[in-house]
Amino acid sequence: MANPKTPISEAESRVMEALWRKAPQSSEDIVATVQQDSDWHEKTIRTLLGRLLGKGAVSAEKDGRRYLYSPMLTREQWQSQESRSLLDRVFGGRLSPLLAHFSEHEKLAAKDIAELRKLLDAIEKKER
Repeated sequence: MANPKTPISEAESRVMEALWRKAPQSSEDIVATVQQDSDWHEKTIRTLLGRLLGKGAVSAEKDGRRYLYSPMLTREQWQSQESRSLLDRVFGGRLSPLLAHFSEHEKLAAKDIAELRKLLDAIEKKER
């Protein structure tokens, strides 16, 4: 899968969500899917699709008189890019200040804390 150098915008990620759920899709299908959850105009959605194509995040394959679009970027690749960007921009590239922020300003559920402990234990075991 591709790894576009240009980040995917929040608006573009809504188009990607439609393709991650089901691919390939025609532009008409993508427009219909995105419009179910938004009041965006068809032209806006098609513009976003064109931008994603230009970034290499989606591909287009001719199918008769139409094109079918598929994601070239996985949801996991996008999540990795977004989380790295957040860490770099807001927390100096470090995870511990992010966790400290959440522990100070957000209510962490017992389940979240247990999952974090489990992750830290797994990381420690790998390091040994």
